[in-house]
Amino acid sequence: MNASRARLQAALSHRESDKVPFDLGSTKMTGISMVAYRAYLQYKNMTALDPEPSLFDLIQQLARPAEPFLQYLETDIRGLFPAPPDTWQGSIVIRENSQYLTDEWGIQWRKPDAYGLYFDLMASPAADRDLDEQLIHDFPWPDPQNRQRTAALHGQLGSIKKSGDFGVTLHGMMAGILEMALRLRGFENFFIDMVAEPQQASRLLNKLTDIKIAYWMKALPLLEGSVDVAIEVDDLGTQESLLVSPELYRTLVKPCHKRLIAAIKQSAPGIKVFFHSCGAVYPLLHDLVEIGVDILNPVQFSAAGMELPKLKKEFGQDITFWGGVVDTQKTLPYGKPQQIKDEVKRHIEILAPGGGYVINTVHNIQGDVPPQNLEALFEAIQLYR
Repeated sequence: MNASRARLQAALSHRESDKVPFDLGSTKMTGISMVAYRAYLQYKNMTALDPEPSLFDLIQQLARPAEPFLQYLETDIRGLFPAPPDTWQGSIVIRENSQYLTDEWGIQWRKPDAYGLYFDLMASPAADRDLDEQLIHDFPWPDPQNRQRTAALHGQLGSIKKSGDFGVTLHGMMAGILEMALRLRGFENFFIDMVAEPQQASRLLNKLTDIKIAYWMKALPLLEGSVDVAIEVDDLGTQESLLVSPELYRTLVKPCHKRLIAAIKQSAPGIKVFFHSCGAVYPLLHDLVEIGVDILNPVQFSAAGMELPKLKKEFGQDITFWGGVVDTQKTLPYGKPQQIKDEVKRHIEILAPGGGYVINTVHNIQGDVPPQNLEALFEAIQLYR
């Protein structure tokens, strides 16, 4: 039987192996909500596998699946994650039945106690100022090379190697270049900036790109070729369309993505770049291939233009699809177990031939998924992978 890392490397090289590789939790976009994780462990009487589940993403309220649980599911990939800097405490303030958090960028988040499953963006730190050179000069930018960010990576890698021969991913330190600009300026403000002040918008996007590159230049050399996949993100689509026009993407954002990916690959030759973008991103897939994206996640087939047979036919030789095994908006939370099994089977049959596929859901498993449906999902993956 192929080792897990070899299984992943075969998929990334567009070759088939004994099984299609399966991921749960090696990134912050391929994980499971703490609510769903606890419920499944209890339903299966498996709390002994993880007696005290822990969070590893505060904003999204994602669980860190315990190694015994991942071994039980026979997953193939493990993730390395940078830590917060020692200059940020991450304290949560509770008032008026909600939890409030200000992140290291000064972005404010809120999670209602009564019904909140994760933190939602509440306030943007640069929303009330003009986007100009002075703002970019004065803003208290986080240090991407803060020692604490990368201090634990070696220890994480050592733990992974003790557990088995797994594929290894390394996560970036922040959300996407466009996403961060939107969060810092406020969505409406930055969309207007891109049209009304394109030079200033470009300056902000390039500053964020510089920060990302500085992190990767510190993190990758520390791991000496042990990482198979670099995780990058930038949500570019909605359910029906792109967030910005193809022309605006190509003018302002694509050059930043190109520079970032080139820097990652220069620092770690042979590494594959994973790019997460939700939504209807079909019009930009040729652009992403052109700038060096190797892996597309989450493969949101329910979005406009993202039909799986079309994606596999047109991009199956260039892109490894990582995700797409089941819809997390409707089928997984609200479908019947047999519907879930049928969808898993159908999508593996479409995406797996010839390699170039890693099994995962369309984005994180949310808190409203019944444990019976998770049981159907995991059973079907093992049956059809």
